[in-house]
Amino acid sequence: MKAKIIGLFLLTMIVQSSFAQQPPTETIKTSTNNTPEQQEIINLSKQKWDWMADKYVDSLNVLFDDKCMFTHMGGTWGKQPELETIKSGGIWYKKAEVYSVTVNLFNDNNTAILLNDIDLLAVVGGREVTNPFMVTEVYIKENGKWKMAQLTFSHLMRPVKMKNSNSNNNTQ
Repeated sequence: MKAKIIGLFLLTMIVQSSFAQQPPTETIKTSTNNTPEQQEIINLSKQKWDWMADKYVDSLNVLFDDKCMFTHMGGTWGKQPELETIKSGGIWYKKAEVYSVTVNLFNDNNTAILLNDIDLLAVVGGREVTNPFMVTEVYIKENGKWKMAQLTFSHLMRPVKMKNSNSNNNTQ
């Protein structure tokens, strides 16, 4: 009886392990019929990637809410550490290649959650790396202006798609 219980336990662990190793394959698809509000957020996100690549911390300072949080593979921090990291080149967001984007609006169109499926070419600690990410950006509208409240990088299991990248495909 004890051997049957142990055997059943081991079989259960193997089955659970095989499911745990199979990540979902669903991804987002870019909508072709965005509302003007959704398109405004998409455009703002694109502008943000350009500002990050160009290290325009003054523009980013206006965009990022004072309580904004940034979740990276290496940790989570607030607005000032993120701006200092960008300004110093601790992380240089050289290029974000966006493959798909979707925006959902909530709270009478005053809260937006944008998802970007991207490859990010970055210099981290002096080393150039390219990673596939699903990036979640949360925006809130205050006094008629959009402010970023959260930016989260989630590493994807898919291979890097970016062409002409001379960098290593590595994690941050």
